[in-house]
Amino acid sequence: MALAGPLEDVRDEVTLEGRDFTVPGFRSREAAKAKAVGRALRKGLSRADHDRFEAGDDRPAVLDVVEQANQGRLPGLVPLRIGRMVATPFAFLRGSAGLMAADLAKTPVTGVTAQICGDAHAGNFGLFGASDGRLVMDVNDFDETVPGPWEWDLKRLAASLVVAGRVGGAGEDVCRDAARDAAEAYRKTLALLAGMPVLQAWQAIADESLVWHAEAHDLSGVLERVSAKAHKNTSARFASRATVELADGRRRFVPEPPVLTVVDDETADAVARSLAGYVETLSPERRPMFERFAVEDVAFRVVGTGSVGLRAYVVMLEGSGDEPLVLQVKEARKSALAPALGLPDTGHEGRRIVIGQKVMQAVTDTLLGWTSIGERHFMVRQFRNKKGSIDASTLPPDQLDDYARMTGALLARAHSHSVDPKLLAGYCGKSGKLDEAIAAFAVAYADRTERDHAELVAAVASGRLPAETGV
Repeated sequence: MALAGPLEDVRDEVTLEGRDFTVPGFRSREAAKAKAVGRALRKGLSRADHDRFEAGDDRPAVLDVVEQANQGRLPGLVPLRIGRMVATPFAFLRGSAGLMAADLAKTPVTGVTAQICGDAHAGNFGLFGASDGRLVMDVNDFDETVPGPWEWDLKRLAASLVVAGRVGGAGEDVCRDAARDAAEAYRKTLALLAGMPVLQAWQAIADESLVWHAEAHDLSGVLERVSAKAHKNTSARFASRATVELADGRRRFVPEPPVLTVVDDETADAVARSLAGYVETLSPERRPMFERFAVEDVAFRVVGTGSVGLRAYVVMLEGSGDEPLVLQVKEARKSALAPALGLPDTGHEGRRIVIGQKVMQAVTDTLLGWTSIGERHFMVRQFRNKKGSIDASTLPPDQLDDYARMTGALLARAHSHSVDPKLLAGYCGKSGKLDEAIAAFAVAYADRTERDHAELVAAVASGRLPAETGV
């Protein structure tokens, strides 16, 4: 084919007619019509029908679910977990992902499966440090992550905003608006991502620009304060505060029971030895870095609300003259959503969490991995990796609404990695029908949560369940 002539002449000599490429792992041209497929889903389930929630007669008993969730946890910490859950209805919701999953299993869904957080309440979004030093905001808790209905995450977020708002004293209209606006931001963010080139949408990172996209201007001051605090929230800072230097120059964790406690030599040795398996789960180029660190100490540290009672350790590593690195080695159990979804065992629950997190986050902890100690599964991550969070239950009304829009946008971006945003955007559409339905569901479920919380409070008062409060 001569290239000296006019471009038109070259085009005349080239034809692709008749070529039909079928590449494994790549979608067909029919599948590329994702937006139309999404719109067609409305025939099976209208957007307005997402308002449905009714607790049936076969609903699991609240106290039975709480007690079942306590099985396998360290018995001495169960009262602390219950104590944290009785504090407020929002705290109860945070610790009862399994109960809500059982309720959501009775609600209608489109049938579109995404990698979902599984526990996307308003407290599970926050700031953390990317590998290049930037602070990014994203979903930040993946203990329950599984493939499941995208609607479950959105409904849990919306309901949690109503509950958090009520706890903080916001009016009912404000709480409902927050739920509706979270759904609206979710829908509009999907539309935005659907209009981007594939690579640009995939690589979209939630940084300061998200505030402007989500119209969360009133929240900017709060984010600045949280960001300033997060920059100081590092492994080195935690180590300097939580350890003491011995005469031989080595450092040891200082107990602060019940949150930070000493472990026996056998446990410390088992945790330290498990790091060899963890390193093998990292990408090959990062493994040699750990040859420059030595384990200094291991301690037990209580974390969260839903995770209280699980085995969670902090491991201090010292480099040669460098700042210490602290890893968290946290027990990974079967997702609380697995029974409601009928999911089989995953093989390794730590791996499930890590893979789910990597799928959903735009950028993630470069030291994220998993390991085993005996028969128990664990996930491993950096501890205090410039993390920062916002307590939605303490936000004033104007900021609650902004926070709702921001978290709704973050959730949409997280789902867009496992489901084509064109498909979900096609279903969600341009009107506010879905937003209003999600808001109605959120209010109804918030009412249910408050009754469930009251039942737990009564059980503690009667002595049926032990509770350690104020910790």
